[in-house]
Amino acid sequence: MKSLLYLVHRLPYPPNKGDKITSFNMLKYLSQHFNIYLACFIDDPEDWQYIDIVKKYCQDSCFVELNPKISKLLSLRGLLSREALSVTYYRKNTLQQWVDATLNNQSIDSVLIFSGVMAQYVSHKLPPEIKTVLDLEDVDSDKWRQYAEEHRWPMSWVYKREAKYLLAYETAMAQEFDTTVLVSKEEADFFKQLIPKGEAKVIHRTQGVDSDFFDPALDYNTLYQTNEKVFVFIGAMDYWPNIDAAIWFAEKIFPKIFKKYPQARFYIVGMNPSDEVKKLNDIEAVIVTGCVEDVRPYLAYATAAVLPLRVARGIQNKVLEAMAMEIPVIATDNALQGIKPCADFVPIQADSEAELFSAVEQLIQQPLSIKNTGRSCILENYNWDTNLKKIEELL
Repeated sequence: MKSLLYLVHRLPYPPNKGDKITSFNMLKYLSQHFNIYLACFIDDPEDWQYIDIVKKYCQDSCFVELNPKISKLLSLRGLLSREALSVTYYRKNTLQQWVDATLNNQSIDSVLIFSGVMAQYVSHKLPPEIKTVLDLEDVDSDKWRQYAEEHRWPMSWVYKREAKYLLAYETAMAQEFDTTVLVSKEEADFFKQLIPKGEAKVIHRTQGVDSDFFDPALDYNTLYQTNEKVFVFIGAMDYWPNIDAAIWFAEKIFPKIFKKYPQARFYIVGMNPSDEVKKLNDIEAVIVTGCVEDVRPYLAYATAAVLPLRVARGIQNKVLEAMAMEIPVIATDNALQGIKPCADFVPIQADSEAELFSAVEQLIQQPLSIKNTGRSCILENYNWDTNLKKIEELL
């Protein structure tokens, strides 16, 4: 088999959050077709227990510890060098030395970068015969632009600066790599508008979901009381867009719902809840679970998944998982980006507080029938192996 250098910004396991779901499925699929040389960071001490699982898919591997607090301080180097802080945050000599040694000592045929910041480790180091694919997943620079709009000075200035310099970096890398891949046609078209000189090399793939795992036909323990109307938000709760969405819905919208419908409940399910999110437990009928062993029971018996994201790019795994579990979805337009129109899936789009209240009220009064859910759409359009074949062919 040919050899693939695969660089990922975070250990691709366990597949319990958006980027890890994708990077692990890429690793698992591509290991069937390539000898993989993997390098990545470990930014959560709990993840060290999983490295033997990841090694099984690799010919060789390099795992480098990344302390978020120290890396944030070191990333300030970017202020002096006019670089994006995201890029300097992920700059480590140990990983660079391993990459250089691998390129020098192994016959690498292809390079796959997952997350643009990792492209710095091979930039201007590769001969033209090596196939190169840069999977940005989504346009990170635009997230920072959105952050700037949602925050006050001085953070608004920091985020605006990050958006500017990260876009310049993304543009340079897209021009250097053979192919740049985005997670949806909408995301790819958006990126093409930002970098017109490199648009010919920009394509899209589609996100996947494990429909065998997220299967409503399986037997799950009941977590809710029979009379409860549960609206659930699932996501990593140390991620600012998720924090913002949960706080907005819990503080501004849900109390009005609960006042009118005492049987309503709002569950916030996800690892590492911030202090702000933990405080939401003080709101009546709002439940913050923290990390759970299995999110599927929370979806299986919910009235709906509610996804009030005000900042988002790409395809949201939380939408796909709710669709696979055959429950209705209430979501903002941002949260529904990249989801293909399907006859059997009609999400309720709601972008304002009034619209979100009305959507929840609608489902409390008259739950949607099973025919108006998205599992058939998932089975038809969001299969990992089918979608990742495109990446294999590019490499």
